[in-house]
Amino acid sequence: MTQAHRLFRAALALVLAVGLVLVLLGPLTAQEALPKLDESGALLPRKGQAALPAAVPVTDMAAMDGTSLDYEAWERLAARAEKATANRNASSDALETLRRQLVDWRAALVGAQNANAARIATLRTQIAALGPAPAEGAVEAEEIANRRSKLGEQLVELQAPGLAAEEAYRRADGLIAEIDRVLRERQADQLLKLWPAPINPANWPEAVIGLTDTGQRLWLELAESWANPKARAAFGDNVPFILLLVALAIGLLVYGRAWVQGLASRLQDRASARGRQILALLASLGEIAFPLIGILCAYGAFMLTEMVADLGALVVDAIANAALYVTLAAWLAGRVFPRGASEGPLGLPPERRAEARYHAVAMALLIGLDGVRFAAMDAQSYSEGTTAVAAFPGLAVSGLILVRLGQLLFRHLSRDRREGEGQSYGMRLIGILGQGAMLVGVLGPVLAAVGYVPAASAMIYPAMISLGVVGLLLVVQDLVTDLYALITRSDDTAGEALLPVLANFTLALASLPVFALIWGARTSDLTELWTRFREGFALGDTRISPTNFLVFAVVFSIGYVLTRMFQGGLKTSILPRTSLDQGGQNAIVSGLGYIGIFLAGLVAINAAGIDLSGLAIVAGALSVGIGFGLQTIVSNFVSGIILLIERPVSEGDWIEVGTTQGIVKSISVRSTRIQTFDRSDVIVPNSDLVSGRVTNWTRFNLTGRLIVPVAVPFTTDSRKVEAILREVAEAQPLVILKPPPVVALVGFGLETMNFEIRVILRDVNFQLQVRSDINHQIVARFAAEGIMLSNAHRDFLLKQAQEAAQTAAEAEAAQEAERAVAEFLEPPPPPASKRRKSPPKDATP
Repeated sequence: MTQAHRLFRAALALVLAVGLVLVLLGPLTAQEALPKLDESGALLPRKGQAALPAAVPVTDMAAMDGTSLDYEAWERLAARAEKATANRNASSDALETLRRQLVDWRAALVGAQNANAARIATLRTQIAALGPAPAEGAVEAEEIANRRSKLGEQLVELQAPGLAAEEAYRRADGLIAEIDRVLRERQADQLLKLWPAPINPANWPEAVIGLTDTGQRLWLELAESWANPKARAAFGDNVPFILLLVALAIGLLVYGRAWVQGLASRLQDRASARGRQILALLASLGEIAFPLIGILCAYGAFMLTEMVADLGALVVDAIANAALYVTLAAWLAGRVFPRGASEGPLGLPPERRAEARYHAVAMALLIGLDGVRFAAMDAQSYSEGTTAVAAFPGLAVSGLILVRLGQLLFRHLSRDRREGEGQSYGMRLIGILGQGAMLVGVLGPVLAAVGYVPAASAMIYPAMISLGVVGLLLVVQDLVTDLYALITRSDDTAGEALLPVLANFTLALASLPVFALIWGARTSDLTELWTRFREGFALGDTRISPTNFLVFAVVFSIGYVLTRMFQGGLKTSILPRTSLDQGGQNAIVSGLGYIGIFLAGLVAINAAGIDLSGLAIVAGALSVGIGFGLQTIVSNFVSGIILLIERPVSEGDWIEVGTTQGIVKSISVRSTRIQTFDRSDVIVPNSDLVSGRVTNWTRFNLTGRLIVPVAVPFTTDSRKVEAILREVAEAQPLVILKPPPVVALVGFGLETMNFEIRVILRDVNFQLQVRSDINHQIVARFAAEGIMLSNAHRDFLLKQAQEAAQTAAEAEAAQEAERAVAEFLEPPPPPASKRRKSPPKDATP
């Protein structure tokens, strides 16, 4: 059987089970869902629901249109809110109700502040057209004075509703802030309230009594229901449906989840194939659907017994919620810490993933059990000591699980750091989250042990729920990455692409309000922040809101796109058919682009309704500092505009700036890009092109002079060399003959005569090629004429030195031969015995 057949059969079984549950539970659900009315026709609250707040008066609702406000009703509401904030005995629910009504009034008053705005603007322009009011003691024409007086009266009359609405708005805003302050103070006081210590044995008997009393109440409710003949008869009639629902619940809870879990694991192990991860995630949703239907079946079976009364209904609801928490946690743990070969988003080893799954399910079970405890005991107004003792075991075990789960996350990431593996920013955040979980897991039970049970509950359970939200966020982010990989067909690089990274970052930002609600923030706090955000902020007399930014962005984007389209049309369709050169065309296109962007900005500012007159003083003060800090940039900007207008340099010109020489590729508003002849780009500030010395070889014409130096020895005939060089220059096809080439003997070196060939080329861009051709022809002509390009004078001197050295060597050899002959012909000296020895002259006898 293929996987498609298995999925089809699972979907068919799911549809049949849902239909059967709806058929069995439909009458019960419909009966409970019907609204109930009292004798006067007003809605009655449902079971377990708080009493509905008082309705807003009809006059107040009619005033919500923002055109005609009933300020008498507003005064009554404001006075009632002021009394409630001053009364410490006012309930928090009553304050919340008043706050909602004040928020509605504040929204209406915001719209009323702009009443008659168009007419007021017209009157102000009319008054301004009459000229300035006369100075004190000056006399104005009677007709103009009367007209000014009438217009002033109309202006005051039209401004009155707006001023009244603004005053009421300020009052409503202040009352809302006061109610928020009172509610936050009460919340803080409740969290920091010290209860009897649960570890104190003196408080244990009272807790045992409370638990026993809860059990007795549940038993008495069950006994009373069984003693009721109608309830027993209804139970007997519903037994077949109850058994069927129980069988469905057992089957779905025991077998359905296991089968879907196996299918999801098999698909996830084959994650290399594109789209298998998405298929595995969709298949794993059955791990929620099947158990959820099983829970609904079990809940319906309990309700059909007709044996559940008030306290029993609360407990059954809490148990059903606990089962739902466990189901969701098991599915989420299976995705974050998957079975099989896949490591999941955190990359934990298999044994750690199994332990993490166990702890995740245990956390959900503890949250559900705390809900059962609250429904069975806290809702019955037991004492603080009983509640503290009953809640402490769950808090202690939850703290241990948080510590262990935090260790799994932090130690694994620490191991990766020790092994030298790189970590992303998200993984570092996971490590910080693990440290925070360990801290809460230690601090929470300690606070609960000494009696701060509300504070401990407000730390431990939100921490566990936050871990679940982080896990869900990781699953959704992986889903986004897999969808991107499926669409773009890039399995390996999908996680590093920009689009999924931005989407995942947006998801993380969007989850911040969820975390705020988890950690105790009220919904009204978030709505208040959103209201403040929409109202914007005041800068001087100007108020800037996100709506203004949105309008500005949309209008400016439209103007920018139209400008670029107009530039493209000019550049490709209109300007090429004119007589302008390429540089002029580029200058016109760039100039129109700057003008279009400037006009788009002005139109966007006016469309957004942003009044910049109030920013004139601020802008004047900032312009001084900006002038000093950005003077170089401003100078380059102005220079860029000058270059576009005067066009001393255009794209495609061959220029020389200082030691830089090359072709101009682009001229922007701040700098110019030059491509040198070695194919490297040089960015030159525009101010250097305007204020510095620039040589433009090709701006106005392509002709240019070429100088070729030639050095010949002193032994060469200079006139002959001059004639040869002139013939070579005149033979070049790119050389202009009028004026004719010039060959000049420009000077003498130590051993050479220095000539220069000076010619004018038709196209200076071929300067290097012409120079090379001239040098080649000079070599050929000199070789044909017997002119040596080597240094002949130096060769002559070297030859003379060699000849002189050779002559000296020959003379010395002759002298040595003569000396040898003379020594050979000379007679030998007499023997030493025949020679008389004479004493030395200075010898003494």
